[in-house]
Amino acid sequence: MEQTVHEVYLAHFGALAGWATHLVGDPDLGHDMATDAFVRLLAHWERVEQPRPWLYTTVANLVKDHWRKRGRERAAYQREASGVDPDGAAPSHDLAQRVSVRDAVESLPERLRAAVLLHYFGDLTVAQVARSLGKAEGTVKSDLFEARARLARTLESAR
Repeated sequence: MEQTVHEVYLAHFGALAGWATHLVGDPDLGHDMATDAFVRLLAHWERVEQPRPWLYTTVANLVKDHWRKRGRERAAYQREASGVDPDGAAPSHDLAQRVSVRDAVESLPERLRAAVLLHYFGDLTVAQVARSLGKAEGTVKSDLFEARARLARTLESAR
């Protein structure tokens, strides 16, 4: 087992850490997320059939948790700084400002965002994404089609 784990690590850690870094914009945090994914893989080693999709799915979940936490922190800071309840405040995301691809992907509903992150940023096949998310391949293809359409509209409106 030790040799197999070492081979999986050598084959995937660099790309996984790079992908996580790209998604969070912080090399140290990206490295930590990739490391955490491997630690979790070791804990589930006997039940994981395909380590690569499992690792990318785990990092996608860690990234999602990171941005969710950052959103809560941002809302709390804005609430404290402005003294205004965010439910009654103007939207914090001004569409007149340029929207980054990251922002556009983060604005997608979770069912679409996970497929986009795994397929386009994690470079997993549709079949691997389907297995990772527990969906049919046709559903993943449909989700990716819808996500592309939504991203196009979001990015076009920000120009």
